[in-house]
Amino acid sequence: MKADKNSIRTVLATDCGSTTTKAVLFEKTSEGWRQTYRGEAPTTVEEPVADVTVGALNSFTEIQEVSGRKILSGNTKDVPFVQSKGADKNGIDLYISTSSAGGGLQMIVGGVVREMTAQSAERAALGAGAIVLDTLSADDGREEYEKIERVRHLKPDIVLITGGVDGGTKSHVVEVAEMLLAASPKPRFGDTLRLPVIYAGNKEAREEVERILAPIAHVESVENIRPTLEVENLKPARDLIHDFFLKHVMSHAPGYGRLISWTPVPVMPTPGAVGKMINDFAIRRGLNVLAADIGGATTDVFSVSKDPKGEMIFNRTVSANLGMSYSVANVLIEAGTNNIKRWLPFGLSNTEINDRLRNKMIRPTSIPQTIEDLYLEQAVCREALRLSLNHHRSLAVGLSGQKQKRGIADIFAQATGHESLINMQQLDLVIGSGGVLSHAPDRRQAALMMLDAYQLEGLTQIAVDSIFMLPHLGVFSTIHPEAAEEILMRDCLINVAHSIAPKFPEKLINKKVATVKFNSTEVGEIWGGDLAIIEQIAGRTGKLEIIPSSSNVDVGAGLGEILIKDIELGAVGLILDGRNRPLMFPDNLENSISKQQKIYAAMGLKV
Repeated sequence: MKADKNSIRTVLATDCGSTTTKAVLFEKTSEGWRQTYRGEAPTTVEEPVADVTVGALNSFTEIQEVSGRKILSGNTKDVPFVQSKGADKNGIDLYISTSSAGGGLQMIVGGVVREMTAQSAERAALGAGAIVLDTLSADDGREEYEKIERVRHLKPDIVLITGGVDGGTKSHVVEVAEMLLAASPKPRFGDTLRLPVIYAGNKEAREEVERILAPIAHVESVENIRPTLEVENLKPARDLIHDFFLKHVMSHAPGYGRLISWTPVPVMPTPGAVGKMINDFAIRRGLNVLAADIGGATTDVFSVSKDPKGEMIFNRTVSANLGMSYSVANVLIEAGTNNIKRWLPFGLSNTEINDRLRNKMIRPTSIPQTIEDLYLEQAVCREALRLSLNHHRSLAVGLSGQKQKRGIADIFAQATGHESLINMQQLDLVIGSGGVLSHAPDRRQAALMMLDAYQLEGLTQIAVDSIFMLPHLGVFSTIHPEAAEEILMRDCLINVAHSIAPKFPEKLINKKVATVKFNSTEVGEIWGGDLAIIEQIAGRTGKLEIIPSSSNVDVGAGLGEILIKDIELGAVGLILDGRNRPLMFPDNLENSISKQQKIYAAMGLKV
C-alpha cells in the first residue's frame, strides 16, 4: 500500500483504544470525501489474547459485513487486505491507525525548575499525546531518595529530560540524569528493551548526560526545549517522542509489530492525533478553540489560543483521575457530593448519589436506565469537565521566567500567578467528545453540560464529535489534510448551538440586559437570571447582532459595545444565558432543585 493522496479513494482507519478498537471507512464519493461505515470490537492487547491485531481484524470484519465491501483477503501471515483496483467496489487503498491501548504512551519528564523547564517538558510530552506519570525537578520539594524510590517503581515508555538555557546551568541537569541512573526504571514493554530517553536541555551538558545514562538507556538528543527564557521550542522533542513511540513502544507491545507492518503511515498516539486535528483546524481558521474528550478513566483537554504576541499556541492536558466510569469515584471525591447535587433537577440524598456512582465504577460499561441515572451522569460530567478545565488553565500559561515590559498598572497589581492563555470571552468554539457528550440522547443536553461546566462567556459556538472520529482524522490528515478537513466538517463535527452569555452588574438581575437580532430582525431578549433557547432559526446562516441594554453590560465585545458576527446557527439554534458569571447557586436544596427545573424547562428538556 502507498500513501499517495492523489491515488487513494478508500481508506480504512482504526483507533485501538484501551477497551475498544474502533474502525471507520473513509471514501471519496460523488459528493466528495465522506465517512461511510464504521465497526468496533473489544481491544485484545491484554491477556489472554495479548495480540492487538485480533481485535483489529474483528472490527474490520464488522465493516466488511455492514458495507458489503470485501476488505479482508484471508491472508493471516502478511498484509490481510484486498487491494482496491480502479472501479472495483472491493478492497482498500490505505490502512492507517492510532493507538492508546495498554494505557497509551506513558512518560516521566524532568527539568531544573518546576515552573520553567519542567513545565515546558510537561507541555512537550502532553502535546505529543502522553500521560505524564511524574514530573521531576530540583525544586519540587522532595528529597532525592524520595524521587529515586518513586521513579524506580514506575514503568515509563519514554523519559524526557530538559533543563537549563543554552550556555546556562549544567550541574542541575546532570543531577537529574544521575538520579535517573540511580533509580534505573524498567520500561513497560520488552524484556530486552533499554529505556528510551530524550535529552532536550542545555546543549553544553548533552555529552555528559548521554555518558551518564549510557549504561541503562538508549539516549537521543534534540534541540533545547528552552534555549532562552523567552523561547519555548517544543516541536523537535515532540517529533522525537512520536518516533520513539513507534520504534521503542509500539514495536514491543503485543501484536503491534504486525499491525505496524500493515500500514505505510506511522501509528500515532490517540491524543496526539486528536491534538493535531484540532490544532490544524484552529490555525487554518484563526479560531480560539477548546476541546475535551471525556472517557471512562481520563479527561483530555485541548486548546488553541493566541498568546500576548498573537501567536497560536497549542496545549493539551490529561486529568488521569477524572472519568465517567473507572474514575467516577475520583470525581466524586474531588468535586464533592454537594457540587454534583447542585446540577440535579430532582432530590437525591448524598448516600444515594454515592451508592449509584460507586455502582457505576464497579460496572463501568453500564449505561443509564432511568432519567434520574442519566441526569446524575450528566451532573458528574459537568464537574469532571470543570475540574479538568481548571487543571488545563493552570498549565496553559505564558512562559515563566521571561522578561516582559511592565506598566504602572502591572507594578501595583497584586500578583496572582501566571496568566492563563484561556480567555473565555475570546473563545470561538468548544468541542465535546466522549460517550457522555457525543451520545447524549438530546443535543441540548450536551450543549447545556458544556455551557454549565465551562461557564462560557460572550458568543461561543458549541459542537460535538459525532462518533469520536477525531483520532482517525488526525492520522489521515498527515496524508491528505484537505480530505480530513472535509470529513471533519461534514461527518464529524456537529454544530449544536451558539451560546450568548453576557456579564453585568448584579443589579440587572430580573432586568433586560441585551437584545438579540438575526438578519436585522429581533429574535429574543436576554434577561438577567434567566435562560432561554431560540430554536426557530436553527440551521440558518446570517448576521447576528447582540445589543447590550446599557454601558455596564459586556456581551463579548467590551462594556456597552454591540457584537456583530456572521454565523451559521447549529442544530438547536441560540442559547441565551442571562445567569451572569460566575454562576451562583442557591444555599438550600429545595431552591437549587427548583432553579435547575426551570433551566431544564427553558431548554425544552424533560425532568
